[in-house]
Amino acid sequence: MKTAGIVGGLGPESTIEYYRFLVEAYRARQNDGSYPLMVINSVDLKVMVDAILSGQLDRATDYLVAAIQKLADARVDFAVISANTPHVVFDRVKPRSPLPLISIVEATRAVASKLNLKRLALLGTRPTMQGRFYPEVFSRSGITLIVPPEDEQAYVHDKYMNELVLGTILPETRARLLEIIGGMKERDSIEGVILGGTELSLILPESEYEGLPFLNTTRIHVDAIVDELLS
Repeated sequence: MKTAGIVGGLGPESTIEYYRFLVEAYRARQNDGSYPLMVINSVDLKVMVDAILSGQLDRATDYLVAAIQKLADARVDFAVISANTPHVVFDRVKPRSPLPLISIVEATRAVASKLNLKRLALLGTRPTMQGRFYPEVFSRSGITLIVPPEDEQAYVHDKYMNELVLGTILPETRARLLEIIGGMKERDSIEGVILGGTELSLILPESEYEGLPFLNTTRIHVDAIVDELLS
């Protein structure tokens, strides 16, 4: 059996979800009573956030490459970065990685294509919503991504970093996020929503809202990991 390597801690709350979902998804598809093999290298979220928000992308790249090297030293077969925002440097990390990598962005694009979705809202941290790494991957499949207006981006980013990453789930925040999504449905004619932050599924756990499918990037990434484990 293959062993998965996970760069975790980005943030801790969603890493717990990765572990739980991975065990659940694997056992749903493997009926012999076995459990998935994995090694989690939990890194310092603050180092990564500080590097990305300050534009020190070389520093962020070096940090992730070093984290993946630790997983390679543990003799895993492949690796994933268990968060969306660090994928801002995925194309820098991949050529230097000692292990094959599974991209959360590419995995999500594959699901969107399978569902034939062409206009999707993208919610996440500010670097995720304002970065090019999601639109560049999705445009290859003819999919348009739309982000909220700047004031709503600021709200989503603030609540993400100061509540969700800390495991704080407030009903008023959930209500406002759904209001933002509803506004995008009316204004932008979106066909679905990418929960482009792995903590977003903690506050928006449902599979859809007002007929809009939610693409839960954590579960999508986990499914791709299980595919590789069982390949």
